[in-house]
Amino acid sequence: MKTTNFINRIFSITVFALCSVLLTTLSAQSLLTPEQLAKREKRKNLTVKEWNTDNNTNTRWLDRIKVYDSQGRCVEEIEYASYGQKWRVTSTYDDATGKVKEEVEYNDRNRPVRIRKYEWNADGTKAKQYNYLPNGKLYSVKVYEYIFSDK
Repeated sequence: MKTTNFINRIFSITVFALCSVLLTTLSAQSLLTPEQLAKREKRKNLTVKEWNTDNNTNTRWLDRIKVYDSQGRCVEEIEYASYGQKWRVTSTYDDATGKVKEEVEYNDRNRPVRIRKYEWNADGTKAKQYNYLPNGKLYSVKVYEYIFSDK
């Protein structure tokens, strides 16, 4: 009798957990418009290089690179200057919500200079941004407040 109750409880918890994950994933997907989903679909495993050309000398130089993952999300962006890399940002995403979880910004020497971690509201808007130094020390928190007016 105790074993049956235990198995039923484990089954109920498992079903609840699976439903929660499924609902979270579906609600995160439903926050995207069909246009956003179509854009993401086109960007899967894409790398975009932006080139500049001098009009007088026809010299080309690399300006920016954006790298997208298998789900069409931007995972890396690099800005270049005449001397090489100006800055680089890498992004990691929360698998459950599809939102940016963390961004790491690198300088021209490819060393981390800032780490940003995000919290999101249930409706998909940003709640907080935590800014960390490269050594992991928290140095500021940005809180987002949304105010709608009927003007």
